[in-house]
This record gives sequence, structure tokens and C-alpha cells, in this order.
Amino acid sequence: MTLAKRCIDGFDLLKNLGAVPAAHFALQRLRNRVAPPELLTVRSRYAAFPLVCRRGTSDLEVFGQIFSHREYRCLDSVRDAGLIIDCGANVGFSSAYFLTRYPTAEVIAVEPDSGNFAALQRNLAPYGSRAKPLRAGIWWRSAGLMVTDSAYAGDGREWARGVREATGGETPEVHAVDIGTLFAKSSHDRISILKIDIEGSEEAVFDAPCPWLERVDNLVIELHGPSCETSFRRALDGHGFKMSTCDELVVCMR
Repeated sequence: MTLAKRCIDGFDLLKNLGAVPAAHFALQRLRNRVAPPELLTVRSRYAAFPLVCRRGTSDLEVFGQIFSHREYRCLDSVRDAGLIIDCGANVGFSSAYFLTRYPTAEVIAVEPDSGNFAALQRNLAPYGSRAKPLRAGIWWRSAGLMVTDSAYAGDGREWARGVREATGGETPEVHAVDIGTLFAKSSHDRISILKIDIEGSEEAVFDAPCPWLERVDNLVIELHGPSCETSFRRALDGHGFKMSTCDELVVCMR
């Protein structure tokens, strides 16, 4: 890391976490490198409750992305939210960010990996009935799925879990759920924010019909590769979204 990058990282820590949580986060990051305990506790002004990170995992990097760098600052203009669907919720940090920023919102947090999901449940428990954890894989149809390491991240770490359909000889690890079904089972008539980071499965999702797009107010997605981008842009064409980018994210707002 260059000196300039260290300075930017330190500035983001102070600005977005606050002085005391920033110092605490820096200490926990050091402990994780030197002699990590089983669980680390981290805090941010953008999370109403403390959050846990697992030692030796990608959790601290994800925390830094969401709370220090504030990855979802692209949604700052959204003043209120009802239903938020978090597809690829990992350990729940993005969901905790949304639940804190929108104190009357309900978040459906979908994550296929069992280890990530256990951490997600722990991190979202303080938010009570406003948080709806669901262990499943986002897909375009009902199917049995296998959890895989994403080919796009290439590091085999916890922040890069994808899914594929199980073959005839495999016992599915997790069931699929589609966005339309999640929305239909909610008590809301709009999806205020749809966040998607599903490690390449977006190609299958957006190659299928997406009638639920008419009910989405704001969509933020990380696209994985040219074919995913082609499918996504083709699906959104004509739906009235204004598209922009924010770091690695494509942001679609009405």
C-alpha cells in the first residue's frame, strides 16, 4: 500500500467511523494479523449495534469497504426506505448499514454460505423483526444449488461465495429463491432498494424475465464480467432507470 493510499484509508476511517471506533478498528485489524481471537468486535457510527468479524477471514475487509470507505454512499440521496432486499448479504454488514441508515426499513438479507450466514444472523439479531435473514441462493428459478468459490474474485475467501445449480448426482447445499418471490411474499408494494452482489449469478437472473423491475425504486449492483453486464443492461432497458457508477458499483435510480 502506498503512502497516499494509507493516508486516504486513515482519513476515511476517521471521517466515517469516528475517532474512537476508528482507533478500535485499527487495533482489531492489528490483532487479526498478529494474534487473532476467534471473534473481533468492530463498531461504526453507521451501525446502530456492534458487529462481529471472524478471525482469518475477509470480514474485516468487507467492514472497511462498507463502513470506512462507505461503499453505499451512492444511495445518500434516498431519504426513506420501506423494503430493502440485500442479495449476497455475506455476514450482514451491508444489511446493518441499511437498517441503521433507514430506521423504519425492513431488510431481507439473503446469503447462501453457511458460515457467512451464521455470522449474518448474529450481526442482525439486535435489529429484531426488521431484519429477515434467509439462507438461500439468488437464482432465476426454483432449484437446488451448490455453494461455490467465485471465479471472479479468485481468492477462495468468504466474500466471494457464489452458487450453481446442482447436478443430478449432487445433494443440493441450499435452495434457490428468485427476487420476484421474495417481493411477492413481503408486505410491501415497492422495493425501495435492491442491492445485488451475487458473484456472477446476475447473468442467469437478468437473462430471465424480470417483471418485478417495475416495482424497484433504486438498484445497486456489482457486475462480474462482460456477459453479466450485457444481460443486466438489456434487462433494464426501457424501465426508466438513470444509470451511474460508483467505484465498482452500477447504480440505477428512478
